[in-house]
Amino acid sequence: MDIIFLHELKVKTLIGIYPWELKVAQTLQFDLEIALPASRACQTDNFEDALDYALIVRRIHEILSERHFSLLEALAEHIAQTILLEFKSPWIKVSVAKLSAIRGVKKVGVRIERASCGA
Repeated sequence: MDIIFLHELKVKTLIGIYPWELKVAQTLQFDLEIALPASRACQTDNFEDALDYALIVRRIHEILSERHFSLLEALAEHIAQTILLEFKSPWIKVSVAKLSAIRGVKKVGVRIERASCGA
């Protein structure tokens, strides 16, 4: 299985359940590992056969601007399902962390792995 990865994508957004979290944007860090639908890009060296990293990042920004998430778990699941369906990936690992959300803790977050129904 061929995998592309995006590490340490940082985005500010409103997320959480506490009143202050509904008003103060927090920095989230995303780490993704995405299985390629096919390994053609490795053989053809053609962009048309590859996943567009910039498009994936843009889609994550769109998701965050379209709706509010209370939980990192729900956000991670939504991103995983979006990439599985829209980008036809057979497998994905998504890590989402809040940076400095708890005093003395650098990051707190969740990591999920999902596979498409056909994988």
